This record gives sequence, C-alpha cells and structure tokens, in this order.
Amino acid sequence: MPSSHISIQNNPTFLLDDFLSGKDYSSITVLTDSNTHILCYPLIQTNLPDHSVINIAAGEENKNLESCKLIWEKLTERQLDRHSLMVILGGGVLGDMGGFCAATFKRGIDFILMPTTLLSQVDASVGGKLGIDFQNFKNHIGVFCQPTATLICPAFLTSLPERELRSGFAEIIKHCLISDKNMWDVIRKRSLNQQNWNELITHSVAFKKHVIEADPREKGLRKILNFGHTIGHAVESYFLDSDNRLFHGEAISVGMITESYIAHQKNLLSSIALNEIKDYLKQIYPKVALPDTYEQIMKLVLQDKKNKSNKILMALTEGIGHARWDVEVSPGEIEEALKYYQSI
Repeated sequence: MPSSHISIQNNPTFLLDDFLSGKDYSSITVLTDSNTHILCYPLIQTNLPDHSVINIAAGEENKNLESCKLIWEKLTERQLDRHSLMVILGGGVLGDMGGFCAATFKRGIDFILMPTTLLSQVDASVGGKLGIDFQNFKNHIGVFCQPTATLICPAFLTSLPERELRSGFAEIIKHCLISDKNMWDVIRKRSLNQQNWNELITHSVAFKKHVIEADPREKGLRKILNFGHTIGHAVESYFLDSDNRLFHGEAISVGMITESYIAHQKNLLSSIALNEIKDYLKQIYPKVALPDTYEQIMKLVLQDKKNKSNKILMALTEGIGHARWDVEVSPGEIEEALKYYQSI
C-alpha cells in the first residue's frame, strides 16, 4: 500500500495550491466541524476552486454511524461522482470519520487531510487508519485507506487551547519513548509551552511514516505505535459518555504510565526509567480519577483490537527508545498497574 504524499508548510493556501495544480476533479467538497468551520475554513476558502461545504458537529461523541449517514446523504444530494475530491479540515475525529466516509462512498473517492490539531498532525493524519466508534468502543468499525495527500499546516495550532496542545503532545511523547531516547531527553527538560512544535511535528511525522511504510497493515512493527493505547483507549472509552470526558492524550498519559509499570514488572524497563516517565507525565497531565473498581475498564480492554485468541496483547517499552509488541498481559497485571496509577 503506497503512503500518501505528506507536505508540511506554515501557509495552508500554498499547500492547497501545490496539491491542486494540474488536477481536474469533477467536484470538490470540504468537510468541516463546528470549530474548524469558524477558525480554519476562512483561511483556505478563497484559494479553493468552486466547492461545497459539509459542516457537522464537533467532538468524539459524534464520531458514529449517524454522522456518517449525514455525510453520505450530503455527498449523494450533491451528486458527487468517483472523480470528486473531499478536503477534510479538522482534527483526528473528523479525519478518521471523514476519511472513512470518503473511502466507502461509491467504493472510494479521493480525499486529502488537512489536520488542524497537534494530535492529528503528529498522529491521526499519518497512517491510513480510518474509522468510527461503535457501542462505546473506540474505532471499532473502520478500514485501512491512505489519503491522496496529507497537508500539514502548523499555523493552525495558534487557534488551539492549551488543553488541545497537551492532548496532542502525548503522542509525541509516545513516539520518543518507543523510538528516540535522545529526543525524549530533549522534550522532558521542557515544559509544554517551551516545546518546539514545528521540530516535533516533523520528527513525529518522519518516524510514523517510516514505520507505516515498513508495515502498512499492522502485522508487526507498526504495533509499537499502540504503546499506551490498550489501557489508554479503555480509560478514554470509559469516560466517553460521562460529564468528565477525557481528551485522547489525557487518557493515553494514563495508558503510558500504567503500561510502563507493566513493562517494569516484566523486567523490560528499569525503575529509574519508570520514574522518569511517570514524573514527567505527572508534570504535564492532571491526574485522572479512575473508578474504585476496574470491572468496566477491564471489559473495554478485553475488546481491544490488538487482542488475539482471548489474550490481551500490548506494545511495551523495552528501555527508553525501543519497544516490543504482542506482549501478553494478564488482567491481574492490568489491575495492579491501575492501582499503581491511583497511588501516585
């Protein structure tokens, strides 16, 4: 599976002009959400040829079949054919769902991603994983399909509140922990507001692109990208319908601490490294109040897509800067790790 063309440029109109040059799409539609329609769409509106706009409600709670149905209905009403283009202007939620809709509409139309959050720029927009949540399970329904292009504009980050930046930073931290100890040593000496986002976006995109080109369908190496996500996704899903919904990176910070503890218990990570990871994440992310019992979180873990033959399989750090995948972990080890997190 070929990877999409990825461009990083601080001017979004230059990115679009370069991509559209010489192309002849029968129609173009832009997919926005209620945030990006106001904050980001005006920055590209005048540089697009004749186009339509589909605007949907923002938020993970809307990443579902009902929203897909709305998008497919709009595409059908506007008579888009298979020679059309969808420009998806939004964060990871919109990219996952919009890409899924484009990949399945009339068996697939071209789509480009213009990620507008740090999380989507360093993670969700690179890799070709598309999908929606179903019955409270994250990304339960989906496909692998590469966008025609991914156009990354760090200038969009100026519209983000600090909590959104913090959420995206979790994926940067993950990339460093599983691949680059030197970069980990750089970022852990800086606070959130001292980070060089342009440098870190370029670093994360290059690393993830390398992994995906080596293993596009997640049969081996690509599984290391799931570090922190077995427990992290379960925690995120647990809070999805609550009044205290977590941002993705906040849940993944819980996952990285707990899964680092499991790695330490399996002699893959030293106590010094565990404390290094725990102390930095504790500095960046507020502590999450987990439920007193772990039954619901464990039910969600047991539905994780990485599991096989009723075995819970994780990607774990092997020291800092390396990772191992398909490590079998027991429910008891997960419960102990959650207790460790609560004790911090």
